[in-house]
Amino acid sequence: MSRLLWTPSDERKKQTNMYRFMQFVNSRYDKDFSEYPPLHSWSVENISDFWASIWDFTEIIASGPYGSVMDKLKMPNVKWFDGAKLNFAENLLRYRDDRIAIIFKGETRDKISITYAQLYEEVARLAKSLKEMGVKKGERVAGFMPNMPHSIFAMLAATSIGAIWSSCSPDFGIKGVLDRFGQIRPKVLFTANGYSYKGKKVDSLKRITDVLQRLDSIERVIVVPYTEEDPDIIGIPHGISYGDFISNDKDAVLDFEQLPFDHPVYIMYSSGTTGLPKCMVQSAGGILINHLKELILHADLGRKDRIFYFTTCGWMMWNWLVSSLAVGATVILYDGQPFYPDEGVLWEFAQDVEMTVFGTSAAYISAISSASLIPSEKYDLTPLRLLLSTGSPLSEECFEYVYKNIKKDLQLSSIAGGTDLNGCFAGGNPMGPVYSGELQCCCLGMDVKAYDAMGNPVVDEEGELVCLSPFPSMPIYFWDDQDGEKYHNAYFDVYPGVWRHGDFIKITKNGGVVFCGRSDATLNPGGVRIGTADIYRLMDGLKEVEDSVVVGQDWKNDIRVILFVKMAQGSRLTDELKDKINLLIRENASPRHVPAKIIKVADIPYTLNMKKVEIAVKKIIQNEDVKNRDALINPESLDNYKDLKELEK
Repeated sequence: MSRLLWTPSDERKKQTNMYRFMQFVNSRYDKDFSEYPPLHSWSVENISDFWASIWDFTEIIASGPYGSVMDKLKMPNVKWFDGAKLNFAENLLRYRDDRIAIIFKGETRDKISITYAQLYEEVARLAKSLKEMGVKKGERVAGFMPNMPHSIFAMLAATSIGAIWSSCSPDFGIKGVLDRFGQIRPKVLFTANGYSYKGKKVDSLKRITDVLQRLDSIERVIVVPYTEEDPDIIGIPHGISYGDFISNDKDAVLDFEQLPFDHPVYIMYSSGTTGLPKCMVQSAGGILINHLKELILHADLGRKDRIFYFTTCGWMMWNWLVSSLAVGATVILYDGQPFYPDEGVLWEFAQDVEMTVFGTSAAYISAISSASLIPSEKYDLTPLRLLLSTGSPLSEECFEYVYKNIKKDLQLSSIAGGTDLNGCFAGGNPMGPVYSGELQCCCLGMDVKAYDAMGNPVVDEEGELVCLSPFPSMPIYFWDDQDGEKYHNAYFDVYPGVWRHGDFIKITKNGGVVFCGRSDATLNPGGVRIGTADIYRLMDGLKEVEDSVVVGQDWKNDIRVILFVKMAQGSRLTDELKDKINLLIRENASPRHVPAKIIKVADIPYTLNMKKVEIAVKKIIQNEDVKNRDALINPESLDNYKDLKELEK
């Protein structure tokens, strides 16, 4: 049973952007909204009016007006804001004053700050150099960069021209990079010479050299000095240092290319754990308007805020974070390992820069909880008002941990959506309560339902996450998918005209959402669908277990539940502990959740975005091939699941 943990005061509610938006809608459409649920209902019942209101409320900069908001209501291939002309970078660079735009710290580097005026000048100089070398709209510019300011400079410079930006984290292996960039064939590549992790310098240039031998589309490699002031780039084909490439013209002015709403801005990638990653092409207008909706309304972001998300440039949360520039907030970047030199490093950073918004993964919160860290006792977090969590379901125990050990008067927003939409289906509501284990609400404009096995919407029951209405940040197409078959099969092959996302959720009577795990990894013992999150929530509360992964194994014409556990230091998987786990699951989930086998393993596999890889584990135990191990942060962990004698009986 979820527990009420926090409720905003009436005064706080009326100071939110969400409340201002309600008054905006009330005035424009003669409504009397004062609470979130009826506003959400209106937003999904009046899709065109809603997104027109977001366009005006968020003050999107456009040189040409739109004729219609949308050309049809049925997905896919909806055309949005036809006739509008805009530029993504222009909207993110609307502020050009002396307020701080970016604060950056690397784990072995001192903090630096960049103003909005300095940001504009840097981007203008870089864009001038890109144009002079012949980069044109529609061409691809890629980043193989740490989470540092130059990644933002490069993205903004490229998109100001109308080029398409795509990036992946420098901890990707050579195959992982080629699986992504090899498909889209970028013209320009930005890279740092290396990065730091746990205090050690990691060289990126050797990897880039190997990549370039098999990627002949790249005409220029721009190397940003990071771990060394003057790295040797003589052996890099087409290489030039960032300082030599960027124009010396301090008076350069950005000539923002005015483009249709649906002009491509980003190419994002699926995790690629079951094959070659899908290349999802996203529109400038669609990403912009959806990010502004989420940042301004659901995160209540304003110029006064200092927003941080612990992310790499290969995760969509980097794109989401950077869009905060369009709001005029201060974007805070950190590059490094989140537990180096100790588990409190990010909270000390939060104190130092006076963060108002702290974003991270559920795995991180679980880890600091397991480490018994109490940030409220060691750090001054007075400015902090919002904690964001995503990447995987946040357990009820972790919700409780946040309010007990981080801050009592805090909005905890567990948010969830996907790389596909570069945003959220469900997330935060600054006017609403927080219940343990629940995302506060379905996001505005997102007609989210939970479908049962018969395709009927259900409440307070687990079901498939579907979205019944189109939304502007849907991918406009997949790269190299000329007939649209891959796109259709990804989302619309089960329910025609209805987006099926691949997550298992429960919409609660509170109006909140509980994520229960990936539906493509759903357990089906006896033909009954079971979400894996119910088991993880219980495992997170066991001090003997450091981590776990649960999968369904095909067995005697049925599915049996297999629980793999990584033991905490000093703990052993005894028969007594197995009995304790089984009883805990039986009493708190259901008898169907009880695993047929509990097996100790040395490690649990995760993607580079810190998501458990249930499907890959299932493939391994069923002697199937896992095609893309480079999508994992610890691919060697899969070897723990091969040829296990316990699974043969």
